[in-house]
Amino acid sequence: MKKLLFTLVFFTFSTMIFGQTVVSGIVKDQNDAVVTGAKVTIRNIASAQRNVVLTNVNGEFSFPTVLTGSYEIVVVAVGFSKQNRDLTVNNTQEIKIEISLNLGEGNFTVTAETGGDLEKDNVPQAVNVISRDQITQRTTAVLAQAVDEEVGVAFQRTSPTLGGIFIRGLAGKNVNVFVDGVRYTNSAQRGGINTFFNLNEPSNLQTIEVIRGPSAAQYGSDSLGGTVSLLTRNASSDGKIHGEFSASGSSADRSIGSQAFLSFGNDKFGGYGNIAERRVNNLRTAQGIESHAAVTRFLGLSSKVLGNRLPDTSFTQYGGAIRLNYALSRENQVVFYYQRNQQDGGKRWDQLQGGDGNLIADLRNLQGDFGYVRYNKQRLGVFDNLNLALSYNAQREERVNQGGQGNPFATITHQYERTRSTGGNFFFDKQIKQANFLFGGDFYSEKITSPAFTVDPVLNRSTLSRPRIPDQARFRHGGLFVQNSLELFDEKLRVSGALRYGIASYRARQSDSPIVAGQPLWRNDSWRDGDWSGRIGAVGRVTNNLKIAFNYSRGFRYPSMTDLGTLGLTGDGFEVDFTSAVGLNGLVGTTAGIDAVSSGLGVSKQRSELSNNIDFSLRFSHKRVETDFTIFRLDINDSIVKQALILPAGAVGRQIADQTITNQLANGVVFVAASTAPVLVRANYSDAKLYGFEYELDTNITNYLKFRGNYTYVKSQDKLTGLPPNIEGGTPPPTGFVSFKFIQPKYWIEAYSTIAARSDRLSSLDISDRRTGATRSRTQIQNYFRRGACVLGLTNNPGTCGTSGTTTLLSTGENLTQVQNRVLGVGVNSAPLFTYLPGYGLVNLRGSFTVSKKASIFVAFENIFDKQYRNPSWGIDGIGRSLNLQLRFKF
Repeated sequence: MKKLLFTLVFFTFSTMIFGQTVVSGIVKDQNDAVVTGAKVTIRNIASAQRNVVLTNVNGEFSFPTVLTGSYEIVVVAVGFSKQNRDLTVNNTQEIKIEISLNLGEGNFTVTAETGGDLEKDNVPQAVNVISRDQITQRTTAVLAQAVDEEVGVAFQRTSPTLGGIFIRGLAGKNVNVFVDGVRYTNSAQRGGINTFFNLNEPSNLQTIEVIRGPSAAQYGSDSLGGTVSLLTRNASSDGKIHGEFSASGSSADRSIGSQAFLSFGNDKFGGYGNIAERRVNNLRTAQGIESHAAVTRFLGLSSKVLGNRLPDTSFTQYGGAIRLNYALSRENQVVFYYQRNQQDGGKRWDQLQGGDGNLIADLRNLQGDFGYVRYNKQRLGVFDNLNLALSYNAQREERVNQGGQGNPFATITHQYERTRSTGGNFFFDKQIKQANFLFGGDFYSEKITSPAFTVDPVLNRSTLSRPRIPDQARFRHGGLFVQNSLELFDEKLRVSGALRYGIASYRARQSDSPIVAGQPLWRNDSWRDGDWSGRIGAVGRVTNNLKIAFNYSRGFRYPSMTDLGTLGLTGDGFEVDFTSAVGLNGLVGTTAGIDAVSSGLGVSKQRSELSNNIDFSLRFSHKRVETDFTIFRLDINDSIVKQALILPAGAVGRQIADQTITNQLANGVVFVAASTAPVLVRANYSDAKLYGFEYELDTNITNYLKFRGNYTYVKSQDKLTGLPPNIEGGTPPPTGFVSFKFIQPKYWIEAYSTIAARSDRLSSLDISDRRTGATRSRTQIQNYFRRGACVLGLTNNPGTCGTSGTTTLLSTGENLTQVQNRVLGVGVNSAPLFTYLPGYGLVNLRGSFTVSKKASIFVAFENIFDKQYRNPSWGIDGIGRSLNLQLRFKF
């Protein structure tokens, strides 16, 4: 930390005279011939103001009056990939650059450091850049699919609608999300998933950037794994109206969708509107099989008894966005952006016949309203730029659940949640020769509205109940940070660093609670904390082609509203909050499974998590070859994990919110009807480490044939036991990707494959999780045999489903005891369905054909050999053989 502070203090700044620079250059192709008519755009990073010119017959372009600041140069030409170049303008009178275009994917600049655009290789952190074309090609159903094929990251899919992103083995609460530099993540998000991530419409995005490794210094809490930055599209600026229409369909889920985009802009005013809609129908997984289906888990039957397509996996998504830019003057600009998206008809398949066998697990009316107003001012006093944004973010859902493994008489819970976040962020920056200084901050105030009630389906009577997070609970967080970068030794060494102090507070009031049976549903609760986070890194150029990068970062993650207040059903099972656990004299268990025993630790209020991360990278770039190799280690101290709750003997019949404890094992582990897993509690229970390596290679074998490949290896350990820690989401398996792409000016075709090793390092949380290990007991098999299976008509019950009258499993003629012995083994009381998830290899083919300058067709044939696959914490198996089609028209 002392070295970090010294480096930041060393980067000082002073006033200087503002000047204007001539930026000129030449554009050539891969054979060193000049390119005529290429569109060259220069964009100011702080203000987003742009200017566009075309290259002349000699391939030359010029911008005669460019103010001091950070810029991005973008070059687009027919038949070539787009090229991006970062540019810093100071007092130099003239800057000349040469840009080479290639067939295939282009180089990208990234916004990994606040307020700047840098070439990817010049950033100390490891960064993924996913282009607009890649987003469009990969996202056949939901946005999280966009990270497929990327190094260091993985797709997480809790249900057909809900998904997220793993970064270096961490997901959910450990990965934060930003849209155009404005925080999208809120403190009420679920621990293992970002419920509202997939509400972001893929067709509205220009780029997705993923920073691998902690980035709390700039982006605040929840970034122990990394940060996902969604960058929306820009309006046109050439004075013409531009538009785009696309239509798509997929055979695996029989989905159809369409999107329309219209944009206009000039140097003074610009804007666009985008609308999109898609209908996703019931999914066919590989070979028509769901490996974790309730009928398989509890009865040992193939999921094909449910049909070749999975019921309750369909949904509809629609929404739109609008953006307006207005230049008050050459040095002042205002940007307004707003998006509204919604999902209807979604369900938690893993809680239905995909796992627990329940009858109701609805995700009703998921809605997201997100917007901001941004003001950019160039040349403010001694600073080059001021960037100020005010934002509003509202995320709404209603979850309706009925537990009991298909019990038609079980209580139905209704939990509505709407989390509203208002806030803002700002920064000032200053370019001083080869140094750049930036000072910024942010603050967000969040409030949740969460009325909840239960319905007795027998008596048709409703009762107010304790919501997942107390109604009207508040969470406030923010911080101030400084960031500096310095170019040394004729740009052979670039050093950058950032330092942040962040604070957060939580409050839930008893006065906001309804009174039920003479008692409030929750008590007063509060929490407050603050701490430092920072990073320092360097990129050194050893030769013209070889660079070495190093980055150290210290992360700080405060407990969220979800960590502190959750009481209810989550992806891993039923959780109890601190206040309720203490009221039951609860202790923290040694694992998250049924084998847990008391650790002797009483449940206590959670503390902030701290992390230390080190990256080291080698980066080689040549005309035909680009390759990166990165090793990393991440240590998380006081890691917040989920452990089984241990209660004193005699807990059966006691209440936990709206749930009654239905079973207690001799070791003190307890169960409620809402979940088949033990009741869980969050606690700072252990220290964890994650380490591994990432490798990627891009090479142009010929001018027309390109190879791309990568490999990711991540291992997680509890520092004390060496076992996998109970961090939500588990750890993805070692995964590789290979691709051969043949490119012509009018078309391209690509064969590609994803290969994953066996997931055999499962934590006790993974083993008990319905989505991964899917542990089941004799009692749970009995419940499903008499309830859910009876409702489906799979068992014979001369009386009513849910009673003890069920006698026979119709397909085999077995009674209950025979089914229990066959599924678990004679004398075995409980066992997981899986102790590991098998490895897999997928073979795919895709291509695009340009019909005209305005129209193109994209076709993808995925999972050609119909192979089954699934990763930890997936609530549904991967798609089966599928044909995808996209038609795009631009003008």
